[in-house]
Amino acid sequence: MKICITSQGSTLDALTEERFGRAPYFIIIDTDTESSEVLENPFAAAGGGVGPKAAQLINAHQVTALVSGMVGGNAREVLVAAGIQLYTYNSGGTVRDAMEQFNKKTLERVA
Repeated sequence: MKICITSQGSTLDALTEERFGRAPYFIIIDTDTESSEVLENPFAAAGGGVGPKAAQLINAHQVTALVSGMVGGNAREVLVAAGIQLYTYNSGGTVRDAMEQFNKKTLERVA
């Protein structure tokens, strides 16, 4: 399973980012191999419509679940249509913290 966590930085110790479409980075963690991949979000500073574009980007990387704070309606539609599960994390911790909460199954699934 590939989990995408929105992040303010490029490491597992970076703080999570609450805004999906404007997140500077997406950290993708493969739960089978425990490897991670960092994607810089090319849409973070763009004009409108960034959410659906960001959703298409992570879908292209075969993500199966997204952990983020807020996901806009248009992005949510793209993610749900792609079969990506959505989980809310608003604790202000690190990517590593969010992944631990995901693994403990304590995050709220919202879609």
